[in-house]
Amino acid sequence: MSTSLALHSYLGLVLVGFLPSEIWRWLGVLLGRSLDEDSEIVLWVRAVATALVAGVIARIVLFPPGGLAGVPLEIRLGAIGCGLAAFFLLRRSPFGGLIVGEAALVIGAIAAGR
Repeated sequence: MSTSLALHSYLGLVLVGFLPSEIWRWLGVLLGRSLDEDSEIVLWVRAVATALVAGVIARIVLFPPGGLAGVPLEIRLGAIGCGLAAFFLLRRSPFGGLIVGEAALVIGAIAAGR
């Protein structure tokens, strides 16, 4: 009985959570093929997406949740600076900036005894 209930839960999760968003992803892929990367609308969407990510990062750094609240603001800001510098030094590599920024945050937190 419990196995059947677990399978029904997963089926419900797929039907309610996965499929509705998956339809929009495929529609985006189909419609996105005809868009020019340098068109005004694509540049605007890219700018809005970048601004949203920057806003979320700023909020997490300035008003940290959970365990990050114990790390001093100077260390959090320094980690952002290190990640940004690595991003540009590593030929605009988001992955490189993320790894360096995260490493700076962890090392700074350990050094501060948090």
